[in-house]
Amino acid sequence: MPDWTIYHNAECSKSNCALDLLRASGVEPRVVNYLSETPSMEDLSRVLAALGIPAEQLVRKSEALYKEKYAGLQMKENEWIRVMHEHPVLIERPIVLKGDKAVIGRPVENLQELINK
Repeated sequence: MPDWTIYHNAECSKSNCALDLLRASGVEPRVVNYLSETPSMEDLSRVLAALGIPAEQLVRKSEALYKEKYAGLQMKENEWIRVMHEHPVLIERPIVLKGDKAVIGRPVENLQELINK
């Protein structure tokens, strides 16, 4: 059985819904509270590979920090990864991994396909 991981923020209702859905489906994931357990740049690179998206798409553009400091900037992949590592509040949430596959659980319905695989 593949390992499950959720990059989780307990203050986020969508993240809590995703965790509840996993548990209701019989999945007890490894919970990474990414704001206090900051993912390494290597971890973020693995997450992006599993998601199949460029780093900039994982950035929460609604955050004040993004709007104040990063909006409109053209940066390379490794630069966006560094920014998310240095400022984990900018990482979209929740991210759920199942083995080498991943989804962003926003909306929470995105998880259903991963659960059913």
